[in-house]
Amino acid sequence: MRVIYLCQHFPPETGAPQIRVYEVSKELIKRGHQVEVLTAFPHHPKGVIPEEYRGMFYLFEDWDGIPVHRSWIYPSPKGSFWKRLASYFSFTFSAFYSIFKSKPTDVIICNSPPLFLGITGYLGAKIKRAKFIFNVADIWPESAVELGILKNKVFIRMAEWLENFLYKKSWKIATATEGIKEYMIRKGKNEKDVFLLPNGVNTDTFHPMPKDKDLLKEIGIENKKVFMYAGTLGYAQGLDSVLRAAALLKEREPDVHFLFVGDGQEREKLLKLKEDLKLDNVTFYGSVPVSEMPRMFSIADFSIVSLRNIELFKGARPSKIFPAISTGTPVLYCGDGESAAILEEYQCGKIAPPENPEGIASAVSELMKISENEYEQMCQNGRKLAVEQYSWKSIVDDLLVHIQEAQKARG
Repeated sequence: MRVIYLCQHFPPETGAPQIRVYEVSKELIKRGHQVEVLTAFPHHPKGVIPEEYRGMFYLFEDWDGIPVHRSWIYPSPKGSFWKRLASYFSFTFSAFYSIFKSKPTDVIICNSPPLFLGITGYLGAKIKRAKFIFNVADIWPESAVELGILKNKVFIRMAEWLENFLYKKSWKIATATEGIKEYMIRKGKNEKDVFLLPNGVNTDTFHPMPKDKDLLKEIGIENKKVFMYAGTLGYAQGLDSVLRAAALLKEREPDVHFLFVGDGQEREKLLKLKEDLKLDNVTFYGSVPVSEMPRMFSIADFSIVSLRNIELFKGARPSKIFPAISTGTPVLYCGDGESAAILEEYQCGKIAPPENPEGIASAVSELMKISENEYEQMCQNGRKLAVEQYSWKSIVDDLLVHIQEAQKARG
């Protein structure tokens, strides 16, 4: 099988889309398939291209055994919506150069968001005489409208037209969640042409480890029950509610400590809120490389995954869940819907209402009361679920079942 993966984001950037493309590509190559990644120069999350990549329009490189074509992007730091739009379109057009530089292929898998990259994926598939698979991880523009990011009615109508066009013209659609899959079927896509390509985890890298006592000492949280949030500090996560829950628990649960690992646009606001609430039971540790994350999970008694109370998020499967359960760390999920149902069904987490400080605080207190046997069972349940359903090996097994027809179609 010959596969082109078209995506705006790829390592050394960190994040769910980057990890998914990297891990799926590595697993496909490991099995003898031809894979090329077409991506932009690194620029996320700060909107700055690293020194070693500046001043170039195109670069081909070998990234850990993966052939990678990088092309120019207008990097947009924290700016207006229109600047971010300019960034999206700059790569949408520059990526055509990489299309022409890449090898013949059976299938082009194109990541969305950004939605506009679907234009490159669709036309690139025509140029390559390949099948076009649209990999939708977020329903756009609907999600941007619900979050209040997108308000221009004319632009919304244009984006909705493009969305429907790309869904209709794609050979198959891969979705990150069951909720998005159902949305595609409601939009008129044949059920047999929609399949799951969920976020997953490298279960060899993320595995249960003894607590790193040196790290606990470094942070100053020895003898504490650590509730760790690891990921982007963004608006969608609603982390202000977690901080307000921490304020409620300061006296009620003195053995609880909240650890935030990561960076993002909300970091400064959250740091100010921590100061305003005088939270000595909260630590912001900053970002760490992915290679260091198993060590971070070793010191976490529970992993916090939080989302805002938005209807759209009921169909979400945050990628943060999977490294946690793979390391045997039970999840405190501050959310509702699909992910909550999975964690409850497999008994590897606790559910708290989203954007509800009192509800989150109550859930933490309940977790503090569980027995050691109950805790160990939650840890084991999570690890078993990760290995059996969310390892990259099992995800790629399923992907190949759905795309092998593309190879037959080319003869």
